[in-house]
Amino acid sequence: MIFTPPYVTAARFETQLREQGAAVLAPTSLPAVLPCNFDDLRELPAFWRDLPPDAYLRDGGRYRFRRHGCFIAEGQVLTQVAHRAHWQPLDYNALHGGIERWFEPISDDLLARPVWSQLMLGLAEVASRLKGQRPWFIEAHQFRIDTTDGIGRPTPEGAHRDGVDLVAVFLISRQGIKGGESRVFDAQGPNGQRFTMTEPWTLLLLDDERVIHETTPIQPMAEQGHRDTLVVTLRSGGFQAI
Repeated sequence: MIFTPPYVTAARFETQLREQGAAVLAPTSLPAVLPCNFDDLRELPAFWRDLPPDAYLRDGGRYRFRRHGCFIAEGQVLTQVAHRAHWQPLDYNALHGGIERWFEPISDDLLARPVWSQLMLGLAEVASRLKGQRPWFIEAHQFRIDTTDGIGRPTPEGAHRDGVDLVAVFLISRQGIKGGESRVFDAQGPNGQRFTMTEPWTLLLLDDERVIHETTPIQPMAEQGHRDTLVVTLRSGGFQAI
């Protein structure tokens, strides 16, 4: 069974994010929230076709492919920083925390697209309205989870927080699969939501201090089944580091 995402309007999403810690925007609402042109977004999925395999999966899987990039957003200026390792403490990622993970960088061709900066700076503005104006340390992850070996796990670490201020999950593509249900839970209580993002450029926003989240495994319904996402985290005070 597929549960429809609990879409909120562009006019209401910040109120809901502040009150509930999570909000889901339909693709049609995205340009009203992040200053971008939908025609420009349609050109981006091609950059998910050449993601290298994730060499750090501790469950022995071969189902995850990714690229990674780091930026600082300050006002209306987005600065790419020197390529660096992705690191999380064990408190936030019991499976893959505590190690430096060096992923291949996001391609220069993708970063050169004006819409990339528009998305990152737009998310930084959302974070500033939610948490207060400040520089934002951004990590962006391109993910492809595939079903070549039968099962693909978008969140092999299970339900978790990321140790940041704001998490944004964009669905880029979903083809030939079942599963991949998004689950969001109140970190301090029993309340939760479950739904499946099926439309490209659906956006899930999470206040990482207030909620935990996970995505259920995917299974193939056709050859080359996969689920592509862009996951962006925003943190104040600096990047997570050892």
